[in-house]
Amino acid sequence: MALDYGGGVRGRSFGLVLHPVRDVGGEVRTIVSWAREHGAEVVGLASDAARLGEGVAPLAPEDFVARCDAVISLGGDGTMLGALRLLIGSEVPVLGVNLGHLGFLVELEPRELPGGLARLAAGDFTVEPHSCLRISGPGLRAVAFNDLALTRTPGLGSASASLAVDGHRMGYYRCDALVLSTPTGSTAYNYAAGGPVVSPAADSFLVTPVAPMSGISRTLVLGTEESVRLELLANSGRLVAEVDGTVGGQLEPGASVDVRVERAAGHVIRLDAQGHGRRSRVKLSLLDLPLLPEEMRERLLQELLRGEPTSGTR
Repeated sequence: MALDYGGGVRGRSFGLVLHPVRDVGGEVRTIVSWAREHGAEVVGLASDAARLGEGVAPLAPEDFVARCDAVISLGGDGTMLGALRLLIGSEVPVLGVNLGHLGFLVELEPRELPGGLARLAAGDFTVEPHSCLRISGPGLRAVAFNDLALTRTPGLGSASASLAVDGHRMGYYRCDALVLSTPTGSTAYNYAAGGPVVSPAADSFLVTPVAPMSGISRTLVLGTEESVRLELLANSGRLVAEVDGTVGGQLEPGASVDVRVERAAGHVIRLDAQGHGRRSRVKLSLLDLPLLPEEMRERLLQELLRGEPTSGTR
């Protein structure tokens, strides 16, 4: 169902996707109270029924997708990715509320939720399309909005795989893991492995080896129209396939994995696209600092109390 808030929210349905364990009761109550005042409906997933509370109708996944005009993800990037996977094939957009840590995908902090709901009602937002990876292999059919990681099983040897692009052999990898990522996922495992950060607007995807020992040792940037086949060589160890950070299956030597890109498979609500971009760049720069989060907070607090500028502004 396409989203159109031009006529207001009366009769519209907001869906909730909840972090699997974090307490989101306060945010749910805020949304339900707002929806009652504006004549909107709030629905959730039946699997979250015990945590939805009054005023939220629990639905099976297929009914949930069909009913929603917009979805609000309450959690971190993992919760947001789960919402996007759930909604693939629909035009339902997702607004992320950050109850996690860094939150590269999510848009709002909890204190900003009432204002964000008002912006939704007014149609004052943009929708950012996100591509995904369609993955197929032995016992593996999956969709990844961030990345697919083929990782070695400790004690069972390294990852060895040949690479073919559009059916043409390109070379081979011998490494600890192979990470195939979308532009959105370029700030995740790919970035940690030394790969580049790619704009979400770029029509590309990445193949990055982790701790390469021989073969291709740098990130390969491919176009969205190109398809990839990775074939595990006879000397490869058994690999674990991780899809957006969750285990999708195991792969034995000789197995092949095919990956292609589906453009505009997911839709993310942006209330301030430029502001979100600036915050994401700051978060990336913080990841490179040799300080634990609590050390960073302590240092910033001390500098503020002394009235000194932070190191980032000198």
